[in-house]
Parts: sequence; structure tokens; C-alpha cells
Amino acid sequence: MLQKTRGRPRGFDRDKALLDAIDVFWAKGYDGTSMKDLTEAMGIKAPSLYATFGDKHSLYLQAIDRYTSDESCAPLVAFESEPDIYKAVVAFMNAVVDYSTQKDSGTLGCFLSSCVATSAGVVDGAQSRLKQAIKETDIRISKRFDIEKTNGQLASDFPSMERARLMFDLRQGLVFRARSGISQQAMKKDIQERAKMVLFFAGQ
Repeated sequence: MLQKTRGRPRGFDRDKALLDAIDVFWAKGYDGTSMKDLTEAMGIKAPSLYATFGDKHSLYLQAIDRYTSDESCAPLVAFESEPDIYKAVVAFMNAVVDYSTQKDSGTLGCFLSSCVATSAGVVDGAQSRLKQAIKETDIRISKRFDIEKTNGQLASDFPSMERARLMFDLRQGLVFRARSGISQQAMKKDIQERAKMVLFFAGQ
């Protein structure tokens, strides 16, 4: 009699499983997530989860890495693809609102803000990953401002990194508002004024 093997199901998609794990951690937090929650959401048995991802802590760190490695982040893509810098900042903020309020899983806000930030300093490895994600986002936004300084859309002494950090902080404010249940319409009402704040420079 053949022994039945225990392993990953046929057609197992590692990336999809990680995305499913992100949704669970996002909704329940690190401490509130059980292995049963994870195996049910990911569609695999516990032995397969351990064999593929390790324990819960290891899976959590891999989930963070998967989330932060996504270069197709909608707000940044919107910001980088719009030629006009003012419209690009507006597009970035609109995308943040859309991204934070429209998700099939029902989770609101941002995984880094809603889950990872609360575990930083508590779960080993979370804080360093959060810090790196913020740094990389600041640099990516700043580079676009630098390009527009060269193109003449912004003054040559426009403070690119300072305004990149301001944009990130405004983003986090929108994410926090979304998490509280404030409507998409209400959050989009003053986006144009926020964009002007980002781009205003007395030296121009």
C-alpha cells in the first residue's frame, strides 16, 4: 500500500500564499493571528507552511518583504507616470485614498501602518524593515522631484528630500483617516490644496 505523502497542494502558488498571509496579518495583527488562521487563508496544511515559510515569525518577515518589494505600488506609479509635477502629486494622493479604501479583503489603510508599525520594536526584524521601506519611498519620491528640477518644472534649489518626506507623511495621514472609516469623498476634498503645500517653495 502506497503511503500518502503530505505536502503542498498541486498548483501551489507561493506568491499568492504570501499575499493571503499579508491579508490575515493585516486584519488581525501579528499577535492576533494564529497558525490556524494562516493555514486556512493560505490553503495549505501546517507541515507545508512550516516547510515552505518556517514558523509564524519567519512567515511574517517574508510577508513584510513581499509587501515592500512591490515596485508597482499604485501611488508611486501614479506619481512617476504623470508628466506634470502638480498633477503627479495629486495623482499620488488620489491613489493613496483609492488604495486605502478599496480592498477586496476588507482591510483598510496600509499594511505597514496598520500592522507592521504596531509590531515594530516587539517583533524582531519588523522595525528595521519598516525603517528601510520608509527610506526607499523617500528616495523614490525625491528622485522624481530632482528630475523636475533638471527639467525646469521646479526651482533648482527645491528641497526634494524634505518634500518627499512631507509627501510620505501626508500619505500616512490619509491612510490613518481611511483606517478610521472616513469616506473616500471626504478625504479627496482637499487633495489639491495638499498638493500645493508639497510644491510651494518661497525660493521660486
